[in-house]
Amino acid sequence: MTRAWLSLGSNIDPARHLASALDELRARFGPVAESPWYRARAVGFQGPDFINLAAAIETDLAPVDLDTWLHALEARHGRDRTQPRFASRTLDVDIVLYGDSVIVGPGHLRIPRDDLRHAFVLRPLCDLGPDVVPPDGNPYSLVDRWHAMPRAERASVERVAREDAG
Repeated sequence: MTRAWLSLGSNIDPARHLASALDELRARFGPVAESPWYRARAVGFQGPDFINLAAAIETDLAPVDLDTWLHALEARHGRDRTQPRFASRTLDVDIVLYGDSVIVGPGHLRIPRDDLRHAFVLRPLCDLGPDVVPPDGNPYSLVDRWHAMPRAERASVERVAREDAG
């Protein structure tokens, strides 16, 4: 079993889609560590704010198989991959870390995920594993990376109560 660290986001009915996705993750993988939920502006396009969180699971799936399973999860939630990459979505789930692996796979599968540079990915991960050091050549932990981010970027994510996630 390998620990996989996931980033989840939605800006279309996020409370419903994220809660349901977490339920499906639990049904398939067992206990899921879940971060608090955060609101952040859309990145790369104009659109409604996203609700983001991180989850950690123990998986028996290889990274490519886990990525395929997560894409099917997104599809069950109405994710339309024919839309532009930077667009509103019902559900987005990405593998950010997979054990201590470094992987370049099919499609956009990159582990560690480059999105670690974004506050909306890094902040929730810090809640789950602040002392984790991703295997990307940067010797700093997640929490050290968070504190090194510019203040304005750190302020761009706001913790929200699950019931206020809209």
